[in-house]
Amino acid sequence: MPIRREHRWFYPIDWPQLSAIIRFRRAQGRCESCGRPHGRLVCHLGDGRWWDEDNQVWRSGRGRLLRRLPAPAELSPLLPRYKTRVVLACAHLNHDPTQNGPRNLKALCQRCHLMHDRVEHQRRRWLTLRRRKAIGDLFLGLYR
Repeated sequence: MPIRREHRWFYPIDWPQLSAIIRFRRAQGRCESCGRPHGRLVCHLGDGRWWDEDNQVWRSGRGRLLRRLPAPAELSPLLPRYKTRVVLACAHLNHDPTQNGPRNLKALCQRCHLMHDRVEHQRRRWLTLRRRKAIGDLFLGLYR
């Protein structure tokens, strides 16, 4: 996920190297929450369940083993199947980009990162809507 322009100065100069160490050395190229491998095309059902190609098993959105599902080739053609390329990102657990200690950083795939940042995204969305209403009130009268 790209760094926003206004937040760029909170990150250290060596952020790309620090992020790579967390994602590829510590996490071994896998999401630390669900275990999805970086750079691979992963088959999933759209609800978090995904096919672990290395172990030939289905996993839940948390990375736990699911035993009751057959292999993707044996699934009913009516079930939705999607393929997504997994990209790891280095996430701040407390949402503060100035704190870059190893305990505050975690390698997460897109899905886990979005779930982790969900409350923050909702807060920013609310602020954006409030700003738009304020600008509308200021220049156009009552905002409708």
